[in-house]
Amino acid sequence: MAAERAFAKTMADRDFKAFTGYLSSDAIFFSGNSVQHGAIEVAAAWKPSFSAAKAPFSWAPDVVEVLPTGKLALSTGPVYIGGRIVSRYNAIWRLEAPNTWRVVFDKAEAVCAPGRP
Repeated sequence: MAAERAFAKTMADRDFKAFTGYLSSDAIFFSGNSVQHGAIEVAAAWKPSFSAAKAPFSWAPDVVEVLPTGKLALSTGPVYIGGRIVSRYNAIWRLEAPNTWRVVFDKAEAVCAPGRP
């Protein structure tokens, strides 16, 4: 799904306007212990991540699955800080208009450190 890669690229490109264009109006994003409801709230929470010249983190899908109806999709992949995987995100996408995929749900979970024998 090209939209997922383009969405991730908005962070690298520092393009907040493009980022917000991928948010469904009723998006729900989970961030730590807080939850943002709606595109306006999600955008407000993410705006500080776009303020620095260099992206504070990046993400990339390594699995994308689309329902046979072609109307919903799941993308998942690693989140990187300084080249190190720190979490894994899961996003649900909805086809809201022809060729217009938008994020409906997004949540990341921290990667557990390897256990010791």
